[in-house]
Amino acid sequence: MLIPSPIEVLTYPLFTEKKINVYVKRDDLIHPEISGNKWRKLKYNLIEAKAQHKNTILTFGGAYSNHISATGAVGKIFGFNTIGIIRGEETLPLNPTLMQAKKDGMKIIYVSRGDYRKKNTTEFIDKLKGELGDFYIIPEGGGNKLGVQGCNDIVNEIDIDFNYILTDCGTGATLAGISEVLKKNQKAIGVPVLKGGEFIYDEIKLLLGDTYTRTESQFTLEKGYHFGGYAKHNQELILFMREFLAKTNLKTDPIYTGKLFYALVDLVKKDYFKEGSTIVVVHTGGLQGIKGFENRHGFSIFGQK
Repeated sequence: MLIPSPIEVLTYPLFTEKKINVYVKRDDLIHPEISGNKWRKLKYNLIEAKAQHKNTILTFGGAYSNHISATGAVGKIFGFNTIGIIRGEETLPLNPTLMQAKKDGMKIIYVSRGDYRKKNTTEFIDKLKGELGDFYIIPEGGGNKLGVQGCNDIVNEIDIDFNYILTDCGTGATLAGISEVLKKNQKAIGVPVLKGGEFIYDEIKLLLGDTYTRTESQFTLEKGYHFGGYAKHNQELILFMREFLAKTNLKTDPIYTGKLFYALVDLVKKDYFKEGSTIVVVHTGGLQGIKGFENRHGFSIFGQK
């Protein structure tokens, strides 16, 4: 695994024109299957599972979840049995995400959307334990305090001074972990990839607990870049991703990082950042999800490359 992940200068004509300095924290390079913030949020949970002498990891997600795929991979690499509780009915043939998880040894269990909404209840968990035996639970997306601790490491690995750090947001754990360890003169910007991203403020408050009051001035959300909602897209986003790859040699995905880098470019165009600012963008990985997206929508984002 490539830890710490590299930090690279991001060269783009607009950034030069606006006289700002942009770097990318290449968490997408950590590991081919366990990249980005998925590894960050799993790391300390795996350590805790070992400390509790738990041999089985159980977690939750949708059929195209990067977190499900990454959990299957860490189980294979670090010697855990893994169980994925998947929202919705089984669809065959399996999509590329679930196929890879199963190949890595994950036991896949499908539950109805109604039952899935009960996933945090004692009754639901006790029923699973009765059927499956003992296990260590990692919540959907790895969004717990240990996941936040893992995301602290993103900032702790950065050895340059910066003014802003940007990340995409699905739940809030990554933004919480980043914000918690910033200096007073630094600010985090979260880009929610789903509609109604306002709830992320509440998620972060819940995750950070006592440190939230100190941290809330360290971050903000830019909620206008979800492109219709989670996993939604339009032609503008796809064309941007292609152009961005051509200009920067940086591949993004349509669920998370495509929206993140679109937001970055748009904010720079709007003079959101002062001249001379230094910005770090966290590439949170998720590139394995491209195959599933293409499978679902029937087109290739980047051609045969």
